[in-house]
Amino acid sequence: MNTATQNLENDHVYILRLTDIMLAMVEKQSVNTEHFELVINLIRNFADGTHHAKEEDLLFPLMGEKGFSPENGPVAVMLHDHEEGRNYVKSASEGIQKFKDGDSGALQTIYANMVAYAQLLQGHIDKENNILFRMADQAFTDDEQQNLLTQFAKVEKNAKAEFSPSSSIRKIAELAAIYL
Repeated sequence: MNTATQNLENDHVYILRLTDIMLAMVEKQSVNTEHFELVINLIRNFADGTHHAKEEDLLFPLMGEKGFSPENGPVAVMLHDHEEGRNYVKSASEGIQKFKDGDSGALQTIYANMVAYAQLLQGHIDKENNILFRMADQAFTDDEQQNLLTQFAKVEKNAKAEFSPSSSIRKIAELAAIYL
């Protein structure tokens, strides 16, 4: 049986690939603003817009019903990580604009925030895959898993066509072919 937590773990495969791309872009000292902007759009629309929406709007509230507090414990840590990640993305995006406007020093801001985001997400995903999702698997009934999966499909269907899960995965593969 496919479960909601497996769906989220499948997303993680591609989000981790994106973090690897980000680290490779920094290592190779990329100055390609189109690629930087694509990475930011993939994060905002796929990683945050679709994936984190499934977690924050559906998974975490159900976990709350099962006694997992959004103020303390593992769910609270995940929510904090999501906010921290958004701050790194915002700073990287601002750096990209400054770099495009001719501030060559902004490249270091882009790199620093891309590395920080990638490292944060790598640790975050490890905690979700190995701790939080296993807790959810123990707490949820089969019917609850299937109901979540149905709701996840609606979130995915409502994603912008340009950054639907399948389109995002294709864009990640294209970037991987360049940087990895």
